[in-house]
Amino acid sequence: MSEATTAVPYPAEGSDPSQYVRTREKGSRDVTYPDAPEPLAVPVYDNHAHLEIEDGEVGLSLDEQLQRAGEVGVVGVVQAGGDIESSRWSAWAAASHPRVLAAVAIHPNEAPAYAAAGRLDEALAVIDELAAQPRVRAIGETGLDFFRTGEEGLPAQFESFEAHIGLAKKHGIAMQIHDRDAHDAVLETLARVGAPERTVFHCFSGDDAMARIAAERGYYLSFAGNVTFKNAQNLRDALVVTPRERILVETDAPFLTPIPHRGRPNAPYLVPVTVRFMAAELDVDLDEFCAQVAANTLEAYGSFED
Repeated sequence: MSEATTAVPYPAEGSDPSQYVRTREKGSRDVTYPDAPEPLAVPVYDNHAHLEIEDGEVGLSLDEQLQRAGEVGVVGVVQAGGDIESSRWSAWAAASHPRVLAAVAIHPNEAPAYAAAGRLDEALAVIDELAAQPRVRAIGETGLDFFRTGEEGLPAQFESFEAHIGLAKKHGIAMQIHDRDAHDAVLETLARVGAPERTVFHCFSGDDAMARIAAERGYYLSFAGNVTFKNAQNLRDALVVTPRERILVETDAPFLTPIPHRGRPNAPYLVPVTVRFMAAELDVDLDEFCAQVAANTLEAYGSFED
C-alpha cells in the first residue's frame, strides 16, 4: 500500500466480513476506471493487489473486480493484507473466491504503531493464525520502509520483518516484501536471518545491480505499472537483467496504474497493459512471456484450484 486510505472498522465477530472496506483518497485526480484492454490470449495472474480498497467514482465489488479481470485473461489475484483488518479480509476473500489467494502481514509502516500501542506481538499472533489457513499462501506485505517511517520507528520495523520471515518459514509459504528506500537493509536482513524458500520483491523498486543480486539468491521480482513510467528507467533496466523464470507481474491496485492511465484507479483487469509493455521491453513473444509469468506465479504461490 502506497497512499493514504480511510477504513471502516472491521465487522464484529459473526458479521459479514465482506463489508470491510477502505476508501482511497480521491483528491483532484481522474477517478474514472479506464476502458478494458484487449484480452490476453494466454492467461496470467495479478500477484499483488489490495481489493479491499475502494476507488473510482463508483467502487467495484470483489466479484466485479474478478469478473473484469477474467474477461481480459487475468484469471487469479493474490490479495495482500497490511494490518490485522485487511489481513482478515484477505483471508476471507481467498476462502470465499476460487480465483483469490491471500497474503497476510503487518505492513512495515504499520508495525511502529502496533509496537507503540503494545500490540505488535498480538498482531503477529493474528497473522500466524491466519497463515495456517489453506488459501493463505504468502506472508505479505512485510519488509522495510525508510521513506515513510522515521528513525524512531525502525526498531519495530526490523522486529516485525524478522518475525514475518519466521512465519513464512514456519508455514512453508511465500513472502512478499515491501522495500522502499531500504534496499541494502532488506538484502542484509534476508541474508542474515535466512530468506524463505520463495521470496518475492513486491513492486520491485531497485536497479539492475540489485536485480542481479536478488536473482542470484533465487528471489522473484514482481513488476507493477510503474515500470511503464517515464522516470522509471531503473525498473526497465532491472527487468531486462532478471531471468525470465524470476519475473512476476502485479497491479498493487488501486495504486500504480500503468501509462497511459497513470493516476486513475487501478485494478487487476489492467494487468495486460503492463504485461504487454514488459514483453515489448524484453523483445519477447507476448504469449510465451505470459505463459512463463503464469508458471512463475503458480510456482511461488501454488495452484488457485487447491
